[in-house]
Amino acid sequence: MSIATALGRRFAWLWAAYAVSTYGTWLGFGAFSFIAITALGAGAAQVSLLSACGLAAGAILAVPLGPWVEFRRKRPVLIAMDLIRFLAMASIPVAYWLGVLTFAQLVAVSVIAAAAKIAFGAASGVYLKTVVSPGDLLTANGRLESTTWSATVVGPTLGGAAIGLLGPVTTVAADAASYLLSALGIAAIGGAEEPPPARRGRLGFGDLIEGWRYILRHSTLRPLFLNVLAVNALIMAAEPPLSFLMLGRLGFPAWQYGLAFAVPCIGGLVGSRLARRAVARYGRWTVLRVVGVARACWPLGLAFIRPGIPGLLIVMATELGLIACSSLFNPVLATYRLEATDPARLTRVLSAWSVTTSAAIAVCTTAWGILSEVTTPRIAIAAAGLLLLGTPLLLPRHDRAVVATAEAVAATTP
Repeated sequence: MSIATALGRRFAWLWAAYAVSTYGTWLGFGAFSFIAITALGAGAAQVSLLSACGLAAGAILAVPLGPWVEFRRKRPVLIAMDLIRFLAMASIPVAYWLGVLTFAQLVAVSVIAAAAKIAFGAASGVYLKTVVSPGDLLTANGRLESTTWSATVVGPTLGGAAIGLLGPVTTVAADAASYLLSALGIAAIGGAEEPPPARRGRLGFGDLIEGWRYILRHSTLRPLFLNVLAVNALIMAAEPPLSFLMLGRLGFPAWQYGLAFAVPCIGGLVGSRLARRAVARYGRWTVLRVVGVARACWPLGLAFIRPGIPGLLIVMATELGLIACSSLFNPVLATYRLEATDPARLTRVLSAWSVTTSAAIAVCTTAWGILSEVTTPRIAIAAAGLLLLGTPLLLPRHDRAVVATAEAVAATTP
C-alpha cells in the first residue's frame, strides 16, 4: 500500500494537486527573467524590479490576507487561488504569441501570482489538518516536503531544456496548466469542511508592531532575526544580477542556467535530513553558529563566474554549499523560534518576521538592480558577497544558561 493510499483518498488528491503545481512552478524557474532579458531586452535594473515587485506585494498583502483566509472555508480559497494563478500565467504566452507582451504585463502577473501564493499558503496548512488525522500530519508534511525538493532538483533542468527547444514562454504555459490541474485535483477531494470561526477582529499594523517589539526585546530572537534579515536580503538581491550576467553577457544557454540551480538543490535534501542528527550530536547553538558562519562564506564565489563549463561549475559548487548550509540552518532556527515565542504572541511574531523579511528583500533587490545598472552585475554580486561576510557578527553569542534566563525574562515582560 502506498503512503498516499494509507493516508486516505482525500490526501492522495491533495498530494497529487500539490505535486503537479510544485513541478509546474519549478519547471518555470527563472522564466520571467529569461523572457524579460531575451524577448523584451530588459536591463539589470528591470530584472531586479521584476523580482522585487512580487516580494513587495507579499509584504503589503501579508497583513490583510491572513485574516481574510482565516474566516473562510479553505478548499474554495485554494481552488480560487489556483484559478487566479492559472489565468494570470496563461496571459503571458497568449500575449507573447500575439506579439503584444510587455514588461508591465510581466510585473503585473508577478504581483498577482505573489498575492495568490500568500493566500494559498495561508489556507493550505489549515486545510491539511482536515484531510488527515493528527497522528498522520508529520507523515503527510514529510511527503509534501520531499515533493518540493524533488521538484526543485528536476524542474529547472527540464524547464531550461524546454525553453531552449520550444521557446521562452513554454514553461510559463506549463506552469499555468499546472495550476488548472491543481484546482481540479483539489475540487476532486470532496468531503465536508467545518465552518470557519466567526470573525472577531483583524490582524492590523498594531499587531505587527507588537510582534516586532517582542522580537527586539528577546535576547536571542533579536540577533537571529537581524541575521536572517540581512542574509536573506543580500542573497536574494544578488540573484537578478546573476541571472542577467549568466543569460545576458556570458551567454549561458537556458538548459545550463536551469542545471546550475537544479543540481545544487540536492544539498537541500542532505542538509534538511542532517538537521536533527547535527543538533543531537553538537547542540542547537553550535549548529546555528557554525552553519550560520559557513553559509555566509559561499555567495562571494559567484562574483568570479566565467563563461562556459568552468563558470557553470563555479555556480553549481557555490549554490551547493549555500543551499546545504541554509537547509541545515533553517529548520533549527524555525524550531527554536516556535519554542521560544510565547504562544499567545506567535501569530504576531511570525507575521512581523515574514513582512519584514519580504520588505527587506524587495528593497535590497531594487537597490542591487540599480547598483548593477550603474556599475556592473559582477560588482553588485561581489558587494553582496562581501557584506554577507559580516552577517555572522549578528548571530547570538550567549551560552545556554544565559540564553535560558534571558528568554524566561523576555517571555514574561509585558
